[in-house]
Amino acid sequence: MNRQSGAQRPYDVVLFGATGFVGVLTAEYLASHAPEGCRWALAGRNRAKLEQLRNHLASLHPACADIPLLHADADDAGSLRELAESTHVVATTVGPYIWYGKKLVAACAEAGTDYTDLSGEPEFIDRVYLEHDARARETGARIVHACGFDSVPHDLGVYYTVQQLPEGVPLRVDGFVRSNAAFSGGTFASALNTMSRGPQMVRAARERRLHEPRLVGRRAGAPLGGPRFSTETGTWALPLPTIDGQLVKRSARALPRYGPDFRYRHYASVKHLPVALGGTAAMGALLGAAQVPAARAWLMSRYEPGAGPDAERRHRSWFTVRFVGEGGGRRVFTEVSGGDPGYGETARMLAEASLCLALDELPAVSGQVTTAVAMGDALGERLRASGLRFRVAAVR
Repeated sequence: MNRQSGAQRPYDVVLFGATGFVGVLTAEYLASHAPEGCRWALAGRNRAKLEQLRNHLASLHPACADIPLLHADADDAGSLRELAESTHVVATTVGPYIWYGKKLVAACAEAGTDYTDLSGEPEFIDRVYLEHDARARETGARIVHACGFDSVPHDLGVYYTVQQLPEGVPLRVDGFVRSNAAFSGGTFASALNTMSRGPQMVRAARERRLHEPRLVGRRAGAPLGGPRFSTETGTWALPLPTIDGQLVKRSARALPRYGPDFRYRHYASVKHLPVALGGTAAMGALLGAAQVPAARAWLMSRYEPGAGPDAERRHRSWFTVRFVGEGGGRRVFTEVSGGDPGYGETARMLAEASLCLALDELPAVSGQVTTAVAMGDALGERLRASGLRFRVAAVR
């Protein structure tokens, strides 16, 4: 399925929230990498900031002087409806999504418009499934969350690992994440907001389980696991309770290639035990502080949304996700790696995922789907061509 084969619309891709920290990086990436003939536009609520961004892009790429600017506000359903109806794909960086994403995804589901975001917020993703998956299936919209570091390297990394293993047998994959990256105010705000909404998150997950179709004749799971020393990587492995494992599980449920019995475990990989213990204690303290409104507000004030690490710091940042896959008597070690995960690489992933939905021939799926289900091979090829590294490190 290719959106270009459907009804003609003025734009292929519209970037909403283009003037935010990650939005600017994504706009810069599109300015450099959108193919000739691709019709893309910038959208947001502040015309002056959009014009300033367009001038900046034009200083780097003169052809960008004519990029269209569209007005849309996350709280204005009418403007979001017009935005969704004008394009084949909307890419949004406007979070926290549980606050600012609901009306946009509703507009896209209604208009049959493909949607990408950077959400790693389980409650938001589950609510979107409950409220908009059915309508998106009817209109043909593909709702694809977590198109950045959450969770492209993990979802596509497991997809890539599974392809190196035998078919039709039980498969086990473990992922080990390492990075030295800094974070932005927006990322920090989203994380704190998610931590503060434990009961709401549990309720949304429970409701989703009641509505999701049962998997018949196959099993797919992503248990949290426990901390351990990983002999495969020579590091301490700490279970990561992020959205990544759940999205991998959803890909496995949807794709028979993952075998009759699939399990994925997701870990942070830490070289030294004192660092692992300190990091665990710090996360516990942050989780506790997030439950106290005054403490949460103070923490958020320390990292204002819209700010983030400078270009030099991002240049020094890197990430590696190592996967250990087993099945049918075969064991493989694979790796996905790149530069600054939260910003440079996230901008690349969001932009390439949006271009992939707009321009590439893809499986005929709709509704809320993962990157592996919606774009698997095509997005993997795009990311490898753009510089993200996927490799098989060893086979035993």
